[in-house]
Amino acid sequence: MKITILTLFPEMFVGPFDMSILDRAKEKNLLTIEMVNIRDFGEGKHKVVDDKPYGGGIGMVMKVAVLDKAIQSVRDKKLSHEEKVILLDPRGAVFTQKVAVGFSKLTHLILLCGHYEGVDERIRQLVDETISIGDFVVTGGEIPAMLVTDAVSRLITGVLKNEATAYESFSEKLLEYPQYTTPAIYRYMKVPQVLRSGNHNEIEKWRKEQAVIVTKRHRPDLLQSS
Repeated sequence: MKITILTLFPEMFVGPFDMSILDRAKEKNLLTIEMVNIRDFGEGKHKVVDDKPYGGGIGMVMKVAVLDKAIQSVRDKKLSHEEKVILLDPRGAVFTQKVAVGFSKLTHLILLCGHYEGVDERIRQLVDETISIGDFVVTGGEIPAMLVTDAVSRLITGVLKNEATAYESFSEKLLEYPQYTTPAIYRYMKVPQVLRSGNHNEIEKWRKEQAVIVTKRHRPDLLQSS
């Protein structure tokens, strides 16, 4: 899979993609991550990428022609349904594990990072989807792009063992069950006996029950939407 990130600040991505799971995925040739500088497509001598909004207002708006050129430079017409262009923007649909799973099945995912006051409204007609990472505002789309890339990459076939993602939080609209490791007793706090019993059927039953309990306590909305 290839993930292309269109950004005004490619230097922000130095480091986060060069360690842990993402780095191993790249080493296995399961994942390619490319950063493309939107300013390379800027207009005129000074590579202008934004302008004042029509009608007045605070801030600058990223120009539709510049963004369109950047998108077209990385699109692959041969891929058709195997490729998507995603605008990262607060007005988008909320990014979820289900969305991440869908993206992980693509051949090419293109993430467009907005910045400044926003993007020209017309760019929304030139992308496939608009995605938000939550009900809050950040400076630009770079950090959201990192989060999406991380969430999607670990779901690519072969990056992790199948069972590693099967029972994670949100995989079945449930939070993950409690996890424990050694020692069995720490400051009077004990690991549940069932986890030390060796009875795998009982352990599996306990984990499913605990996932429901944890979800009811911390994210009851997930159960209501299922």
